[in-house]
Amino acid sequence: MKPASPAAMPARLVTGRSALGAVLVAMGDEGIVAIMLGDNPESLHHAALASFPGARPVHDRMADRTLAAVLACIDTPWRSPDLKLHIQGTPFQQQVWQALRAIPCGSTVTYTELAARIGRPGAVRAVAGACAANRLAVVIPCHRVIRSDGSLSGYRWGVGRKQWLLERERAGMSPDR
Repeated sequence: MKPASPAAMPARLVTGRSALGAVLVAMGDEGIVAIMLGDNPESLHHAALASFPGARPVHDRMADRTLAAVLACIDTPWRSPDLKLHIQGTPFQQQVWQALRAIPCGSTVTYTELAARIGRPGAVRAVAGACAANRLAVVIPCHRVIRSDGSLSGYRWGVGRKQWLLERERAGMSPDR
């Protein structure tokens, strides 16, 4: 039996505010299917509906707890709570996303290094594509991947957010903390 595509899954949506702006969490029956960042909840809601037709906003205790846990991941990434995720993608994407989750908080790697880590040194562009396809902002930390020259490159949720996340992680990991 073929697993349901993300678009076919019923999703429940909850939105909130963080230091990064609006946050939308989409939850399926098996866990969080998307964490989206943006400037306003309405645009995130429309983007979520494009990915998950039939999704509906919810306001209940479970949704509030899930949103609070996601917001904690943003505010204190060095203490990220264990979230139930429903990660869906191609086998290659899943391999890249697993490698992303192994990058320590406060650290960065290049796209080239990440490709080498998964045993696919010639797949740098494909690795970048998998990072761009990541629906789970912050908890699958594609923001920890930088260009070979050390500069920040495109980030699905905005380079300014990527920079903020990296600075926040480094500040939290400093010995002064």
